[in-house]
Amino acid sequence: MQVEMNHMEYMPDMDVIESDIMDRVQKKMKAYDYNCYTKEDVIRILNKEQMSIEDFAVLLSPAAEGFLENTAHKAQLETKKHFGNAVSMFTPLYIANYCENHCVYCGFNCQNKIKRGKLSMDEIETELQTIASTGLQDILLLTGESRKHSDVEYIGEAVKIAAKYFSTVGIEIYPLNVKEYAYLRECGADFVSVYQETYHTDKYEKVHLSGHKRSYPYRFYSQERAILGGMRGVAFGALLGLGDFRKDAFAAGLHAYYVQQKYPHAEISFSLPRLRPYINNSKANPNDVHEAQLLQVMLAYRLFMPFAGITISTRERAGFRDHVIGMCATRISAGVKVGVGGHEEEKKGDEQFEIADPRSVKQVHEAILNRGLQPVYTDYIRV
Repeated sequence: MQVEMNHMEYMPDMDVIESDIMDRVQKKMKAYDYNCYTKEDVIRILNKEQMSIEDFAVLLSPAAEGFLENTAHKAQLETKKHFGNAVSMFTPLYIANYCENHCVYCGFNCQNKIKRGKLSMDEIETELQTIASTGLQDILLLTGESRKHSDVEYIGEAVKIAAKYFSTVGIEIYPLNVKEYAYLRECGADFVSVYQETYHTDKYEKVHLSGHKRSYPYRFYSQERAILGGMRGVAFGALLGLGDFRKDAFAAGLHAYYVQQKYPHAEISFSLPRLRPYINNSKANPNDVHEAQLLQVMLAYRLFMPFAGITISTRERAGFRDHVIGMCATRISAGVKVGVGGHEEEKKGDEQFEIADPRSVKQVHEAILNRGLQPVYTDYIRV
């Protein structure tokens, strides 16, 4: 019988960098008692200009749920101050869905019997041309977590093609070493998104049964390795509902905050996915994190880190997405397909999860205008 590795250790060939951020986040998360705050605490901090870590903890507490309207008003002022009326638009492109991890909450997990697929370079180019024809200039390339089927060179070639058509290229793939991130940066990648899923180490062990993703510290330090590899920006987040969402949201915020302090030149952003149903598992609904609570987390991030971007994904319904843009969210996806390909080429692989907002780029564009906001297709010129 094979004994799985200790989830708090590194596997061979994984970069180990000198950083104390994981220990600092863990210490504060474990000490976080969100039930100790009162409505008086909330009222006091809503009158402050700048939020401390302790204030951030208050904003995520149950006591703050009764002050969402006040918090939203304050967050909207902060968003307008730093981002104006701009809402950036992008779309994801899944180029492969092979995966070597057994994560119990994900449709791509290696034990799930789904249609697997991988786009060729010609197919990737066709897909990217179709997406670019909508006017979008910001693309996010995604794969399942399989070095065997989606190696770094394959991803690098995809990035090179994407850089021909898009001013901003993000990647959401398996964690890499510093030199590998540097290689993808040379290919044209700008941003790296890696989500810790849950910051609770015991829960992390229980939901990541095998594969490279089982190494908690290697995943945790992905953003730092990406920045050391020259990436312009990094995104943080937890899969809300997988663990205690208030502690996970608190830890993700701290993680981003400490990284921003250490690397002030890096652009920092958040994404806030909730659990969604996937093929062969219709029970993965975000029942434990309701929309009001999701909004509370988004507002807390905006007030704690006013310069950070916040992405709202198609996991959420159209009405909710339209409500949060301009208030706290600064980036929204449109024309989304979460299977492999499907924009122009026939879909080659099954979806990672079910989406809740299938609107086209044009429809999301109109929705942004209807909110009195400005759709932004590019905010970066590649030279």
